[in-house]
Formats: sequence, structure tokens, C-alpha cells
Amino acid sequence: MGISQESHGNFTGISSISQEKRRNKKKIPHSKQTLSVFLHIVNQNTCILASQLAVVLILLLPLSSASADDGGFIRQVTDGRSRAGTGPGLLPEAQFAVFVRRHRRRYSKPKEYARRLRVFAANLARAAAHQALDPIARHGVTPFSDLTQEEFEARLTGVRAGGDVQRLVMSGAPAAPPASQEEVARLPASFDWRDKGVVTGLKMQGACGSCWAFTTTGAVEGTNFLATGKLLDLSEQQLVDCDHTCSAVAQNECNNGCTSGLMTNAYAYLMKSGGLMEQRAYPYTGAPGPCRFDPAQAAVRVANFTAVPVGDEAQIRTALVRRGPLTVGLNVAFMQTYVGGVSCPLLYPRAWVNHGVLLVGYGACGFATLRLGYRTYCIIKNSWGKQWGEQGYYRLCRGSNVCSVDSMVSAVAVAPAP
Repeated sequence: MGISQESHGNFTGISSISQEKRRNKKKIPHSKQTLSVFLHIVNQNTCILASQLAVVLILLLPLSSASADDGGFIRQVTDGRSRAGTGPGLLPEAQFAVFVRRHRRRYSKPKEYARRLRVFAANLARAAAHQALDPIARHGVTPFSDLTQEEFEARLTGVRAGGDVQRLVMSGAPAAPPASQEEVARLPASFDWRDKGVVTGLKMQGACGSCWAFTTTGAVEGTNFLATGKLLDLSEQQLVDCDHTCSAVAQNECNNGCTSGLMTNAYAYLMKSGGLMEQRAYPYTGAPGPCRFDPAQAAVRVANFTAVPVGDEAQIRTALVRRGPLTVGLNVAFMQTYVGGVSCPLLYPRAWVNHGVLLVGYGACGFATLRLGYRTYCIIKNSWGKQWGEQGYYRLCRGSNVCSVDSMVSAVAVAPAP
């Protein structure tokens, strides 16, 4: 009997609970807003769980073993095995020999080979130092590991804005209309223009400081696609050869071929010149030459351009989603040794911008090791070819002006086709 009464009591409790659930179920609003909030919470919790799992994996990583067969692969110096006496990793001399074969380097004399080997070894040490300061990303051997830092910046950057970035950008271009708080709140957690067919393939500027031309054409290509539905490959060489526009607020800041340039100067040139030709009509050579621009062959004309408020990450995301890919200036301090992952350095230069890139999207969940949490990041298209970074792309922490990425941002608008 005791068992029967206890069971009856349990059934009664279950019945009451079921009735209560049915009553509560009727009270739940079936609205899109509720679903949106639910999905946002799930996304945030997923990122947090991924962060916690990454901490465990990082702690266990030194205990894992790896195959001793290198198969000709250049081990990244950050795996802790590429130094003498620490395991089967390659010595700098052997790594350099693999590097030379992989990238088809040709040095004129044995003396030059020896000098480049010393530079390569020094860059291995730099990569290890960068790994300590930027633990979430992967740093190691890149296509530019035989260049000194000075050579690298001279050949593969090209923005010479110095420290007065705000004056150059904000004074040289009208400010973009600010987005409302409601518009910012409606932005997606992640966004990538590549998924929408708005971004052309990776390009390579070569040993020419023309990054400013590549990010300019990238922004015009994307904006033109949004206006016309046509993705055109536009000419950087036209800008290198023909654009010598100077800043309206600093007459010594002029676009100068493979030496240096500013994206806002390039926009001003395109508005005055009559437009931009396609790559097939004016192909890239990687060296300055005589101007061969033909207005009759202009494929796209620029109507205007605007500057996004300096350091306002929310407005930058809004402008990206609203206007298309954006031209961005940043500092390349950690980029020569960057191999992949989300770069979130603990220490970085804020004021000095020396490279132009294209902002094509942003992500919501990237784990930062020493920060012990997930960090949002921006997705950047570079102009150093597919062998660098993540197939030519760079992921960088956003929200705190890391490497000055929020300091020089501008958007462009194209004119309607005649």
C-alpha cells in the first residue's frame, strides 16, 4: 500500500507539472525577436565553449607527439622543435634550403646566399618573438623570410601617413553619415562579402609599394558590383602610372607610383580623371611607367568617397555592410611572419600606419589564448599573393584599434553608367 500511495503521489505531481508546462507554453511569445535573441545567446555560448575547449587543448598540446617525417615541410618556428637539440625539427640552414627551393630564390653569389641565410635566421627569431606576443595567431616562415624588416616594408607596403592619420583622412574626405544605434544593433554577428561574390581574386603587388592602389581598386570593384551586378577586375597599374594627386591638407603627401600613396588621394584622382580602366586593358607590371589612361576605355567612374570616423568600430562595421568593402590603413608590425589564425597581439603600434588593405568582412568568434576568451575579428584582403597568410587573407582582432586598423578607413561610391 505504501508503494501504491507513493506512486500515486508521484503521478499526481507529474500531472500537475505537465499542466503547469502547458499553461506556461501558451505564454511564450512566438516572435522573430525572441528567436533572434535565442540564436544570439546560442552563438555566444558556442564561442565561450570553444574558448574553454581551446584552453584545455593548449595546455595539453606540449604532451602530444608528432611524426618525425617532415616530408620536406618547413616547420614553423613556433612549434618548439625547430631549434637545435629540441627534437626532429630542421636547423635554420636546412629550413633555408627548403625555403629557397619552395620559393625559387636565386641569389647572385655565395656571399649573397650567406647574407640571406643570416637574415632568414634572424626572422626565425623574430617569428618566435611575435608568437610570444601574439599567441593566438601562427607565426613562422613566410615568402618574405629572407627580407630584412626594412626591405620588407620598403617593397611590400606603400602608405606613408606617419602619425597624423586623422588629419589626412578626416580633413581630406567628407565624413560618412553616422549609423543609428538601431542600425548598429541590427548588424549580423558575422559578415563576409566574399560569400556574396563581391570580391575579386587575390592579387600580388610584387616589389612595389603600391598597396594603396590595390586597396583602392578593391573597394571600387566591390562597390561597382553592388551597383551594377558586374564584378570587374580593375587596373592598379593605371593608378601607379597616372595618379600623382596630393592630399588637400598635406601637399607633401602625394601618390607616387611604387613609392607611396594614399587611398583618399586615389579617389580624388579617379573623380577628376574620368574613371578606372579594366586590368585586361591596362595590365599590372609592378613598376611605374608612362601614363596610358584612355578615358574612352574607363570601365567605372567614381562619384564620391567618405571617411569613416576614426576608431569607431561600430560605424566601421555598419559602413562595411552598408557600402561594401572598405579601404583600410594599418601597421604591418606582425605581418611579415604571419602564417594564419586570428592575430591579437598583446603589444602593438597604434599611431603609425604604413600599409593599405581591403576590409571585406568580420567574424564573431576567434579565441585569444592569453586573453582567455573569444574575440571578434576583421577579415582583410591583402595584396601579397595566395602564399602569404590564410590564402592571402589576414584575420585581425577588432574593437580596440589593433595595429591602427580603425585609424584610416574610407568608403567609395561609383557613378551610374552613362
